[in-house]
Amino acid sequence: MTAPLVDVRNVVKHFPAAGDWFAQLFDRSKVHALDGVSFSIPPGKTLGIVGESGSGKSTVGKIMVGLTRPTSGGVWYDGRELTSLPAAERKAMRRRVQMIFQDPSSSLNRRKTAGQIVAEPLQVHGLAASRQELRDKVTATLERAGLSRRFVNRYPHEMSGGQRQRIGIARALAVDPEFIVCDEPVTALDVSIQAQILNLMLDLQRDLGLTYVFISHDLSVVRHVSDYVAVLYLGEIVELADTATLFAEPKHPYTQALMAALPVPDPTAGKRKALTGEIPSPITPPSGCRFHTRCPAYIGDICRTVAPQTTTAPDGSQVRCHLYGEPAGG
Repeated sequence: MTAPLVDVRNVVKHFPAAGDWFAQLFDRSKVHALDGVSFSIPPGKTLGIVGESGSGKSTVGKIMVGLTRPTSGGVWYDGRELTSLPAAERKAMRRRVQMIFQDPSSSLNRRKTAGQIVAEPLQVHGLAASRQELRDKVTATLERAGLSRRFVNRYPHEMSGGQRQRIGIARALAVDPEFIVCDEPVTALDVSIQAQILNLMLDLQRDLGLTYVFISHDLSVVRHVSDYVAVLYLGEIVELADTATLFAEPKHPYTQALMAALPVPDPTAGKRKALTGEIPSPITPPSGCRFHTRCPAYIGDICRTVAPQTTTAPDGSQVRCHLYGEPAGG
């Protein structure tokens, strides 16, 4: 079995609930962004992470690239724990791990041209020995992302949304990474442009052997690009499976509810289970199973009082639900 390139182990992230340091002196409550998240990704594969807003998806991505430190747990990349590396080694590792952000309008420096944006990581990591080599690498990287050399001197406001996102992709590709976290990279784009960007990313993965984490709330997009899918609810992974298995037979009631919300050509073809209510506050997550306040399969006090353990189903799916396996302590 191939060793994982990325291994996330029991990651916990809690943020102070109050907005400023003075209030934090009196309010010790925490936002439970992540509680015990674990998964691994083989090289050259894509893990999709889905869930509603507030489930912790973006926090996972930021921890994986080192933008946020976990409260506990860790991320191992190619066998090395990222947060414990010395500064020099951490900088070298960041060259191998990059991120594409959701909104290219806010993630690109509006005062810099496309060429300057793509050149910056090359300069930071010392990957061009001369100005000519730098220009050549910038041009080649833009072309790899689907933009001609005429975009080198253009500013972000002179481009369309799709073109700006290609600049974001080019910036990530400039340092020849192995692993890229894609945080809702097509959410802000028109549907027709989404397809172009997704196909570009799949082509890049095939040609360069890239490993992806693809974060999205759109199950249709995740199904198109992912080899595996993790379903996140209120800071916990409730189901993890390969994509074909998850979409053919979703097991957790939350996953089933997300599937039921997908658009279908004929809405009268079958009944849908509507997911009611809002996701609870991450400051005071529900006791027991965190989904029990909205769960259509609620089976009684055990759901309300006992936190379910993750169970491996016969088809290899990992499910955190009392409907599968033995209850905790049972």
